[in-house]
Amino acid sequence: MSKNSEKKIDQHVSTSQALDDEQRVKVLSPGMLVMKRFFRNKLAMAGLVILIAMFLFSFVGGVVSPYGESQVFRKTEYVWKDYAGATDNDAYIFTVKEGMNFPAAAQQKFILAVNQEQESFATNDAEYGLEKKGDVYYQITSAEPVATVLTLKGKSSYKEAGSTPVTDEIKEGYTEALEAGEDSFEVDGVTYSITKAGRQDMISVSGVIGIATKKVFNAVSQEDAPGFGFQEAALGAIAEDKSSFEYEDTKYEMQSLKGQAVEILKEGQVYATISSLLVSPQTAGSFLSLPFKEAVEEAILEKADTFTAINEKGEEEKYQLQRKNTQYVVRSQKKTTVNDTFHSPDSKHWAGTDGNGMDMLTRLMYGGRISLLIGFVVVIIEVVLGVIIGGISGYFGGWVDTILMRLVDVVICIPAMPLYIIIGSVMDYYKIDPRIRIYALCAILGVIGWPSIARIVRGQILSLREQEFMVATEATGIRISRRIFRHLIPNVIPQLIVFATMGLGDVILMEATLSFLGIGVKFPYASWGNIVNAVNDVYVLTNFPFVWIPAGCLILLTVLGFNFVGDGLRDAFDPKMKR
Repeated sequence: MSKNSEKKIDQHVSTSQALDDEQRVKVLSPGMLVMKRFFRNKLAMAGLVILIAMFLFSFVGGVVSPYGESQVFRKTEYVWKDYAGATDNDAYIFTVKEGMNFPAAAQQKFILAVNQEQESFATNDAEYGLEKKGDVYYQITSAEPVATVLTLKGKSSYKEAGSTPVTDEIKEGYTEALEAGEDSFEVDGVTYSITKAGRQDMISVSGVIGIATKKVFNAVSQEDAPGFGFQEAALGAIAEDKSSFEYEDTKYEMQSLKGQAVEILKEGQVYATISSLLVSPQTAGSFLSLPFKEAVEEAILEKADTFTAINEKGEEEKYQLQRKNTQYVVRSQKKTTVNDTFHSPDSKHWAGTDGNGMDMLTRLMYGGRISLLIGFVVVIIEVVLGVIIGGISGYFGGWVDTILMRLVDVVICIPAMPLYIIIGSVMDYYKIDPRIRIYALCAILGVIGWPSIARIVRGQILSLREQEFMVATEATGIRISRRIFRHLIPNVIPQLIVFATMGLGDVILMEATLSFLGIGVKFPYASWGNIVNAVNDVYVLTNFPFVWIPAGCLILLTVLGFNFVGDGLRDAFDPKMKR
């Protein structure tokens, strides 16, 4: 061979190690060519970088995070809680004499009698009288039957009706009362009343059994609560406009306070107050001190929003006064431990906390695991079902193809979203475990989504089964399953990879949509979809954007990354693409 020929041959032998060298590319394998085209695509590389970052964030981030997925953070703070209520009392308060009884039915009859301005009323075969003592209180008396009197031709006959014997003094007093036209008389300090009972007269013993007033008595202590006798004496002094009264050989002084309140002093010390304001505790069984009630009334009169008073520990405490229609609510600050909800991002919680007091960054990491896992599992289910059904349909054709394609048409016609909502509602009703819901969600999405892959595989195999290499496999006697899955399906893999990659983004979006609607992944497990579900609350949407914006951005980036990679693979597998 001449030197010139050797020189020409050397000029066509490449010594470059670069993948894009013209002569080297010509001898690259098809796989290397696909890789070269893929890595040369800038958008595909950007998508690959995004996906790598998402996988590291989700699967590695959850491992290195110092917090758990469902770890709740608590904080101690002072919160305003309802402590007491106050209202202008407009209902009658009944105080019954010791040993006497005034049932609820009688109390209702009393109110009716007062409204109708009656002086007596009856209930359960008992007669009651009432006497108004100014504008302060009513005195309630009962009428115990003594005797019935029937008078004919000026002669009266007496029939005992109770345990009291009818004496000559009673008969004489009755006769004198009739002659004087009076309806009562007194014998030995006991007052008897006369009432008509048909053709007969009824002689009854009148006695005070209780009082009814709209005034509220407030005592210094629960043990010193004023009884019937004390209240009657105090109210009587107010009705007669006195500045003092005596009860059980003890003198009590009275002085007016702001408003209509009256303070009762015993030996120069405050013993009780009488007020028109009813102050009651929010907690049953609690006792509100007299200074506290006085402070509440003073704050209401002054229309103050806050006031200070001595609490049950004897310490001065600040209270808040709020008006609700005709009532007032007294609130006090209580030290309590609550969930650290919607905590703004800081050095401890880089992405803040959610409405349950959980670390948002950690929830995003674990949520990425769920979203990506569901995406891959669903796509694998779709590919497996689609390859099997599409491969069999495309290879055999005929009646097999017709039956399988009608099955595909039926599945495609199923309304997916209503089906998801129905199944989600059923799982809610039976309270299915949240982890089982995740598996069920994967299965449902996979079973509904395989028909499109089956159609792609069928179409590719219909064009490949008539090629020479398939004739060769038939001639060599290779079994049918091996022809389909060993020789036909590998030729469809490039299209499957592209379709599956681009379908991953759609599955993640569907999972996010279902979780957003509350029928997907359930608490306490996190997914990007149920994290974004927080925007159902307008208050959270407008005031705490750090709760939902990061999850939305992660969904956007992940779907964008899968789409970029899918586009890059599609271009790389395209045989018409320029080298």
